[in-house]
Amino acid sequence: MGTDRATDGGVQITQWLLEVESLEEFLQTLAETARDLTGVEGTGVTLERNRRPLTVASAGPPAPKLDEKQYDQDDGPCLRSLRNGEEIVVGDMLSEERFGDYPAYAAASGIRSSLSLPIAVGPDTAGALNFYAAEPDAFKDTDVTGLRSLAAQAAGGIALAQRIMDARDLAEQMQTAMRSRSVIDQAMGVIMGQRRCTADEAFRILRSASQHRNIKIRDLCTELITNLTGESPTAPELGPRP
Repeated sequence: MGTDRATDGGVQITQWLLEVESLEEFLQTLAETARDLTGVEGTGVTLERNRRPLTVASAGPPAPKLDEKQYDQDDGPCLRSLRNGEEIVVGDMLSEERFGDYPAYAAASGIRSSLSLPIAVGPDTAGALNFYAAEPDAFKDTDVTGLRSLAAQAAGGIALAQRIMDARDLAEQMQTAMRSRSVIDQAMGVIMGQRRCTADEAFRILRSASQHRNIKIRDLCTELITNLTGESPTAPELGPRP
């Protein structure tokens, strides 16, 4: 089982983050690379938040169903690995006495051995990188140093990817807020012109109408501008300053 490229694979994590557009895509790249590095039948990435585990990425047919079996009984190599921060090796599913009836299920699915490496993401998120092999003792003579490096760098990559996704969500929220504010300002301008009132008075008129009709004030303002001009109101795009 070749793992000599695992460290190089870890180094590529920064490049993956630059190339992918979502956390899911990053994790899928991680799972596929882990499988390519080891040549095993399946790999999976499990993340758990608030004790709710989920296989967020997998490569090879065995991984999803084996992970799901562990989730169903709330125990198994990958769950113990991520919850306890331990490396869990199962040499032979046929002789394994831990994990309830999971080993028998894995063996019946064509998997005889497994390796789970913890991914320490942060206080609210834990993970594991799981390897499933058809041969018994597939990881007995394997130097897992490179795989540990991959898991460790994946932890930093996942944390960074989460922050990137959070920042994108914040940017989208700011964009929505900017659009709403622009539409409301346009409607206030119309009311001020029609009623010859102040901005505060115009806003109170719009808020009262919104409450009376039981619709959001932004939707009311959009309707007002559209009815007046025949076109939907425009809003500025949020972007970098020149």
